[in-house]
Amino acid sequence: MSSISVNAITDANGGSTTSINSVTPNVNNLVGKNLIINGAMQIAQRGTSVTGVTSGAYRAVDRFKIMIGTAGTWTISQDTDAPDGFGNSLKYNCTTATASPTYVFLEHRMEGQMLQQLAKGTTSAKKVTLSFYVKCSKTGNFQVNLRDKDNSRIIGNVVTISSANTWEKKTITFDGDTTGTLNNDNGESLTLEMFFDAGSTFNTGAVPTSWQTEAATKRAAGVTLALADSTSNYINITGVQLEAGSSATEFEHRQYGTELSLCQRYYWEITGNIYGGDWSTAGMISHPYPVEMRAVPTFTYDVIRTPLVGSGFGYSSTKHLGVYCGANPYVSNIKATAEL
Repeated sequence: MSSISVNAITDANGGSTTSINSVTPNVNNLVGKNLIINGAMQIAQRGTSVTGVTSGAYRAVDRFKIMIGTAGTWTISQDTDAPDGFGNSLKYNCTTATASPTYVFLEHRMEGQMLQQLAKGTTSAKKVTLSFYVKCSKTGNFQVNLRDKDNSRIIGNVVTISSANTWEKKTITFDGDTTGTLNNDNGESLTLEMFFDAGSTFNTGAVPTSWQTEAATKRAAGVTLALADSTSNYINITGVQLEAGSSATEFEHRQYGTELSLCQRYYWEITGNIYGGDWSTAGMISHPYPVEMRAVPTFTYDVIRTPLVGSGFGYSSTKHLGVYCGANPYVSNIKATAEL
């Protein structure tokens, strides 16, 4: 019987692969390292600009919640002004000023089950590093915090805008927290916030540069920016990345379709009509969502034809819409939200 010879399989570099398609695998191009969704401000399902803003809500750019108290009037937009390597930014533009604002800040809320790798609340708790780009009409300080919503804890630091009307990259490393584990569920566990202006409710304490019990007075203690004091004021933010580790790596640019799907877990909309059943009789409108949502969503719509169960959405789940209607069943211009 002849013997069979098995040769070792080697790659083109003789077993010493250093690159794939001219890209060297390293921490800078890891997939999934960025805990922030839509950090490049690419997705704006609700529209690219909202004027006359005087209160808090998700507006324009997805996954970033605009928080405005009694603080004048603003235009919030997905802007095309962005640093090299980015196509968009989120812009706050003051259109009615006030010298005594209650608060102006930005939030990004994260699910606990997406954050278990940080080992928060254990002896192995990891440091995390935040990086982003900012451009502002004026110089001054604003404050960036991480808030542990499960355990009412906070850590923060001050960011200084050194040059007006200039894109600047900022990096902050936060220590790991050995106190307070994050819930392993779909609820809000960790919130990133950027405070641009605030009154005494938020700015009379001390900046919480180490993890500690949360107090409202600490959340904007280092803010001097006074973004609400003039209609000449604006601020743009983009390239937001939060990653495990003690240093910032290159921004993780995800494909547009991937980023859109991540956003649709929390919000999606359909323009036009969805029909169901026999046009002449009562019937069920059943429509799958683009992706499974974080929770059973709430809906708004323009028109619904004779709903027979409550608001008409009594059979919906995290995966599909169920509308039971009378004769000629249809629903138009649906917006579904399961935001944190």
